[in-house]
Amino acid sequence: MEQKAKEKIRQPIVTVAGHVDHGKTSILDSIRSSAVQETEAGGITQKISFTSYPIDKLKKACPLIEKSGINLNIPGFLFIDTPGHAAFTNLRKRGGSLADLAVLVIDLTEGIKPQTAEVIQILKLNKTPFIIALNKIDKITGWRKLDENLKNSVEMQGERVKEVFDEKFYTLVGALQSYGLETDLFYNIPDFTKKIAMVLCSAYTKEGIPELIMMLCGLSEKFLTKRLELHPDPKGVMLEVKRERGNEAIEAILYDGELNRTDEIAVASITGEPIVTKIRILEEIIPLSSKFKTTEKVNASTGIRIQLTEKQEILPGMPFVKFKNNLKEISEQFKKELGESIKTEKFGIIAKADSLGSLEALLVLLGQNNINVVRAGIGDINKIDAINAKANLEINELDSVIVGFNVKISEDAREISSKIKMITGEVVYKIIEDLVEWRKKKQTEIEKERLMGLSTICKLEILPQYVFRNTKPAIFGVRVVGGKLIKNLSMIDENDEKIGNIKNIQHDKKSVEESKEGDEVAISISNLNYERQLKEKRFLFTNLGENQFKEFKKNKDLLSGNEISIIKEIADIKRKTKENWGI
Repeated sequence: MEQKAKEKIRQPIVTVAGHVDHGKTSILDSIRSSAVQETEAGGITQKISFTSYPIDKLKKACPLIEKSGINLNIPGFLFIDTPGHAAFTNLRKRGGSLADLAVLVIDLTEGIKPQTAEVIQILKLNKTPFIIALNKIDKITGWRKLDENLKNSVEMQGERVKEVFDEKFYTLVGALQSYGLETDLFYNIPDFTKKIAMVLCSAYTKEGIPELIMMLCGLSEKFLTKRLELHPDPKGVMLEVKRERGNEAIEAILYDGELNRTDEIAVASITGEPIVTKIRILEEIIPLSSKFKTTEKVNASTGIRIQLTEKQEILPGMPFVKFKNNLKEISEQFKKELGESIKTEKFGIIAKADSLGSLEALLVLLGQNNINVVRAGIGDINKIDAINAKANLEINELDSVIVGFNVKISEDAREISSKIKMITGEVVYKIIEDLVEWRKKKQTEIEKERLMGLSTICKLEILPQYVFRNTKPAIFGVRVVGGKLIKNLSMIDENDEKIGNIKNIQHDKKSVEESKEGDEVAISISNLNYERQLKEKRFLFTNLGENQFKEFKKNKDLLSGNEISIIKEIADIKRKTKENWGI
């Protein structure tokens, strides 16, 4: 009877995720007792890798499973080791997350980092159940493994060690609460539907690793059995296209059904149109190894590497299914699936990401911030994206922006990026923050430009040592005290006497259209005799109209402190001749 149940359910897919150096690979390494970590450049995961862990090997590595009396029907686990950034935390399949469970690794001594926060948000977004591995307990000064039982070992630590531990632990519990997560150590939780379990562990000393495995087994059996039911037809997700020695191999995950090498498969393209292809070579990941073996058929859940006969571009994160001469049905299914994931509007910004899951996470978060997207795609930011963003300058300047999650900017896109904004990064929440901040600043700029279109605020200090010509026109030096100086601006003195319009502005002997605060320039004014009219004066001001002044007053939140004090000075000057001016 037990064997029959085993055949019906697949192994759960477990994502191991967290901040870049909090020990994800080391924890997996402890679980599979291999030495993968040392082979990776700089000790940081360079590529995704999956590990198939059969149940017999799990039981052998973790005697605690037998001791705890968990009746295991799952055939094992398929672990996915994700890079620090969240690209693979975002792996999606129809109806939710590709991962059945996740292990969020947090360095107890460092707490929550930006990428930890990112993973938490994405796990919540995808509704992925998870447990927290509190790694690096061995880094707490004086910590020693004092008992095989983790709870006893914690309680037996010395007073000083306990104090340091408690401080770090409760700080983290509080920080997790701010993300809406109620957590506790697994042995203190009577009901796992109410709180998220935390397991103290050390990838280095292997303390807590058996308890981590036991928790994964227990939660899988208790909560995932229905989700793990197998169906006959193969379904999977493309992870990564790898080009080696002229060959193109695709690493993928089969999460349901049985796939034969002789099967034809249909892979979704970005438009939802299926790419139908035969499989040239089918390989399966060898249990507890990073190597693959050639095979004729595979059963879910498993990590596979395939070479296809079709040479069309396969994009990361795209779903694939078995093709049974049902092109119309598959096309509708893909379009519905991608339509739900990639929703665009008639107007908006441009969004790019490295995989379908990443793009979906980015679009959801943009939507939550009421930011529309007109074009969304997978891959690096290219010239076409830049051209589309530039076209938005004519429609809405706030949309003249491209956001890129885990992608690069191509050289030809950079060449036309002068007036548009490009925001890229590996932490999606930081991208959104930067975008919201940029749009806020841009909105203020646009409103200020509109306001300044009515008139320009300006205060000039006359530099009497620089009089180049007395009259016809008078040419003399000024310093821009505040605001902006432009040609044809009408000026008055401190007594509201009209001085005339600025005919020309010169900076370093070159004619310029405008000058900003702090600039020292030469100006020319027609019909003015400097000696007679300005010799005793010190400042000149914009000749503001009463309605213009009221408009500025109404929008003073758009003005700088200096500009506000200048319009007050202008009002005081005007009220010398008209008491209620501007009121």
